[in-house]
Amino acid sequence: MVTSTHTGATRPAAAEPSAPGAMWRPLDRSARVFVAGGRGLVGSAVWRELLREGFTDVVGPGSAELDLRERGAVFDWFAETRPDVVVLAAARVGGIKANATRPAEFLSENLRIQVNVLDAALEQGVERLLFLGSSCIYPKFADQPIREEALLTGPLEPTNDAYAIAKIAGVLQVQAVRRQHGLPWISAMPTNLYGPGDNFHPEHSHVLPSLIRRFHEARRTGARSVVNWGSGTPRREFLHVDDLARACVHLLERYDGDEPVNVGTGTDLSIRELAELVAEVIGYRGRVEWNADQPDGTPRKLLDISRITALGWAPRISLREGVGDVYTWYADRLGSGDVRQ
Repeated sequence: MVTSTHTGATRPAAAEPSAPGAMWRPLDRSARVFVAGGRGLVGSAVWRELLREGFTDVVGPGSAELDLRERGAVFDWFAETRPDVVVLAAARVGGIKANATRPAEFLSENLRIQVNVLDAALEQGVERLLFLGSSCIYPKFADQPIREEALLTGPLEPTNDAYAIAKIAGVLQVQAVRRQHGLPWISAMPTNLYGPGDNFHPEHSHVLPSLIRRFHEARRTGARSVVNWGSGTPRREFLHVDDLARACVHLLERYDGDEPVNVGTGTDLSIRELAELVAEVIGYRGRVEWNADQPDGTPRKLLDISRITALGWAPRISLREGVGDVYTWYADRLGSGDVRQ
């Protein structure tokens, strides 16, 4: 059993926000922190934030070194490395087309990754663990903004139900470990994410990087129009991964509750408005068209973030600023091939 990694001086209670599950237990900056998925969009942002916060022992082998789908390899790695804290950000992810056409892979691979890491962490007695889920765990027609209590109260969006079920299983496993073993493991549910290191593949990417690639190519080639999937009417919320990374460290030190915690911005916009914003940032001035024969997905997905804001966290990066930064990152790396596409 590893020793606790979040002991230390306690702040006066009055200095901390009042919220269910609120606490103040600073993590030891010398603790070994395993970021599962540390080379991905989310994991790399969490890694950067941990270093910025002064953590000195952050580990996270790439998939070539440790395949998290291989149970024996995961258990051996945990036994040898013995991390004190785990942030489970590893997952197989993709946009609406990838989820809809390859549901078996999204379900199987994510279940294996999660169960292997969580079981190995339990065997080694890892006391502090954060599981990162997704806002797609909530019912398709949940009341907006979506509260954490909406989980398991209605049917899921069919285009990504397999991925959602895997993530729901992760939330329930964390809750089961809390009940059975008393460990202060927690879960967070981020909204739609974007940032440097995103996947810009024309078929497998999420909506925002897909739009960035599409409008960039249209501007470069002088295309008179850009055709996007769906009607453009669904509304979505977008959070920069650097804001999520701050939320992860914030929750590890300030939250110890059974319920998952939503992480978002509290504001949304239509996909049509998002496309117009991306086109403006990139400088594309042609026509923006829509193919309504393609699926829209959930009509609206806005998270209620009152639980995490009560803990003292708030997003800092505006969508316009974030899109501009990501486009600069994308354009700067196209020539070098350092972009997932």
